[in-house]
Amino acid sequence: MTEASASPDEARLGPDPASPASVTAVVGLLVLFELMSGFLQTGITPLLPELGEYHGVGDSALNWIVSVQLLAGAVMVPVFGRLGDLYGHRRMLRAAIAAVAAGTLLVALAPAFPVLLLGRVFQGALVALLPLEIALVRDRLPVEQARRAIARLVGALTLGSLLGAVVMGAAAKAVHSVQLVLLVPAFFALLCVPVSFLFIPESVQRAVGRLDRPGAVLLGLSLLSLLGGVSRVDHDGWVSAGVLLPLVLFAVLISVWVRTELRCAAPLVDLRAMKGRGVARLYLVSFFFGVMYFGSQSPNATFLAADPATDGYGFGLSALDISLVGLPGAVAALVTSGCTALIARHLGYRTTLMTAFGLMAAGFLGLGCLHDTVVETAIAVAVCGAGVGAALGAMPTVIVEATEPEHTGVASALYNNVKTVGGAVSGGLVATVLAAHTRSGGTTPYEGGYTTVWLLCAACGLAAIAAVAGHARGDGRVSALSLPRPGRRSAPAASRRGSPESPGTPTG
Repeated sequence: MTEASASPDEARLGPDPASPASVTAVVGLLVLFELMSGFLQTGITPLLPELGEYHGVGDSALNWIVSVQLLAGAVMVPVFGRLGDLYGHRRMLRAAIAAVAAGTLLVALAPAFPVLLLGRVFQGALVALLPLEIALVRDRLPVEQARRAIARLVGALTLGSLLGAVVMGAAAKAVHSVQLVLLVPAFFALLCVPVSFLFIPESVQRAVGRLDRPGAVLLGLSLLSLLGGVSRVDHDGWVSAGVLLPLVLFAVLISVWVRTELRCAAPLVDLRAMKGRGVARLYLVSFFFGVMYFGSQSPNATFLAADPATDGYGFGLSALDISLVGLPGAVAALVTSGCTALIARHLGYRTTLMTAFGLMAAGFLGLGCLHDTVVETAIAVAVCGAGVGAALGAMPTVIVEATEPEHTGVASALYNNVKTVGGAVSGGLVATVLAAHTRSGGTTPYEGGYTTVWLLCAACGLAAIAAVAGHARGDGRVSALSLPRPGRRSAPAASRRGSPESPGTPTG
């Protein structure tokens, strides 16, 4: 429930509500932030092997560079979102950009690996930028203009993601210092801090209530326990006290958190969105998606960089070459995510989603079985990318359509969080698998470790297909999985789209 806003003029974006130029200028600033967000999210991937050498850590430990940022983001997204509802989305957008800038600078200047991980924690605020921007434009713009603005923001995020890996790879090739290369995104992020104080108006609508502090603390502590437990697996094994005790604590804390959120009038994460139509099964699919999408980034990079003369596998590729091998997958994801509505018009969302996960499973199976040449690897990555793009485009629609009408507003945010947690957990699992396939005292895994990771991702794809199929069989009512296709929506389904939805993106 929100308080009433002021006059109609105040409910429009920009200093001059009647001026299209002012609207374009303000949205253009938000586009800059999304370019930065996409750039930072993918730019570090081709640099992972060099970061491992610089900080003296093995391939398995590099997975924590991705996982720590995702775990932090899983807490920051609902916290920043709720604070934005209460105190203003522009205010929290500035705070998030400042946190990202500080974290990016810390990553670039980190004298040791733990300091780098601390910087990645601050960078977790990256995933809060797009939800805050979407809330801002929805508050200040009419529906149709807000939809166009959101499309621009998503497009900018995707473009930044494409540019990030290629530009950072090229910079690494030109400048043989990983710290100097990391100063490039740091400068970009720092530039966005003063820009965030230009022209952008504050949102008008305000929610009533207060931040669910117990929910935020419990969520943070539970994820920290999970991180602590999984991080010790490669050293102590699964049955050690150093692993089991944190995992048991995680189970207890997350159970208490769930009960707290269900009883709270204004919860940090509204778990009531998981009620109805067996939609919880779809959040399990989101978890599997996060495992595949995020869990493969680090091992793909370190495998491509491995020296075949000394390691017996890999291609000894530079950061630029690694980014170019991944480029077909990124382009394929961009194309299929943009064409999701067209594909679903002919196949339906259920078949589209199952096809997406089928492509991912096939791509990872191809990586596991055929990775002796760069061409084979690039083809498998492209197949995975096509599936990723289609899943990014279809999952939010499927989940919103399957959610009870009164909870559709929080369904997308909850999907985003579950996917992010899946990615964070996968980082720990991947680190464990690679460490288990590393010789004692060494830092480089055997080839079988990478094969195991890819086959596990393929198994997650098959499990996701089974979950989608099981949801469709278990749901007797109409949903996006069974019937609705763009252009032929039933009246009840169409009525749920009271707010503009954004297509899938790297941050969801």
